Amino acid sequence: MYQNLIAYLMYKRIAVLLLFLFCINVVGFAQTCRDKNNMTIGKIESDGTVRNASNMKIGSFDRNNVIRDASNMKIGSIDGSTIRDKANMKIGSIDSDGTVRDASNMKIGSVERNGTVRDKSNMKIGSADGVNATYAAVFFFFNLF
Repeated sequence: MYQNLIAYLMYKRIAVLLLFLFCINVVGFAQTCRDKNNMTIGKIESDGTVRNASNMKIGSFDRNNVIRDASNMKIGSIDGSTIRDKANMKIGSIDSDGTVRDASNMKIGSVERNGTVRDKSNMKIGSADGVNATYAAVFFFFNLF
């Protein structure tokens, strides 16, 4: 009798732990984008949906690295570290260290590992919590949304 009770309690604890880990995982991949004054200016959800400060969908990143507008039309793409417009022309890139470059390979800013976003003069222009650096670079520097 006690063995059944112990087994039941053990399974219940495991189920609660798995649910907790699932919730952390889902929440952990959402990015809140903030300006330099820490005001929310948008959000990139775990499924790639991009929302503005009013929580309206303004675009998305799909699983094939296509960047889409609110009407689901292709407006760009991500090809490795290269960011392209809808005509497949290179408009910029992001280096492995977070440096963001324009199409001429000139530094236009950076996305730090902690989510801080800086302009080319190294001034803080915002942040992206739970950062995917490439998505943050597209959101802050390339005016696709």
